Amino acid sequence: MKKDRVTTTPVASIVKRREVLSFLGATAAVSLVGCLRGQSASVKLTGTSAQTPTQTAIATTPSCVVRPQQTEGPYFIDEKLNRSDIRSDPSDGSLKQGVPLRLVFHVSQIDGRSCTPLTGAAVDIWHCDAIGVYSDVTDPSFSTVGKKFLRGYQVTDTNGTVEFVTIYPGWYPGRTVHIHFKIRTDSASQQGYEFTSQLYFDDSLTDQIHAQSPYAAKGQRSVNNNRDGIFRDDGEQLMIQLTEDAQGYVGAFDIGLQI
Repeated sequence: MKKDRVTTTPVASIVKRREVLSFLGATAAVSLVGCLRGQSASVKLTGTSAQTPTQTAIATTPSCVVRPQQTEGPYFIDEKLNRSDIRSDPSDGSLKQGVPLRLVFHVSQIDGRSCTPLTGAAVDIWHCDAIGVYSDVTDPSFSTVGKKFLRGYQVTDTNGTVEFVTIYPGWYPGRTVHIHFKIRTDSASQQGYEFTSQLYFDDSLTDQIHAQSPYAAKGQRSVNNNRDGIFRDDGEQLMIQLTEDAQGYVGAFDIGLQI
């Protein structure tokens, strides 16, 4: 199976955590542990005779979480499937089997030091099934042309939120377990803003789930997070924390974009 290609030129200007410092002023010395909701950083003021070394001020960091962009990979197909539950294949109505997974994205736009819910943005997700197969592609090990399982998009509401129902992904050679996502402000225009990245999962949870059917038929995976070359490009910022619910697992992912 093909390995996701790595692109060196991003399609959109993005903000990584280290760039959050720019929001606090070029002359500020910032102690920043993480860009989590509601966190603030203490900033020591320097450079004027009226200030003493102990003078400080509190500067609020953006409350949404900024993330790195990562490669799109070879399997993105713009199917234009506006749906929340992406488990089924519209071509024959079949349903992909696996541990149910509900994903909630909270998308914000960064404006100075504040975050505003980004309304009307299209959020696509796509990923492989329990045995490592993508839909609607031709690969040396399979052909699924015409199939459209585990693909779809939703449009963010007034709270900047979209929700998907899918299954926990399987694995394929060369990659750790992941889900691709793409956010576009105008998917029909070349002028719209576009952000593409990937979600990752805790290795111990993956091992637990992949020991079950139908994942176990694939055998033990060959690459975990730390051995994945794409994950090592700030993938720890793209980890999604899951909790169990009655149907399987649920996770929420916050992301702030500078548009």
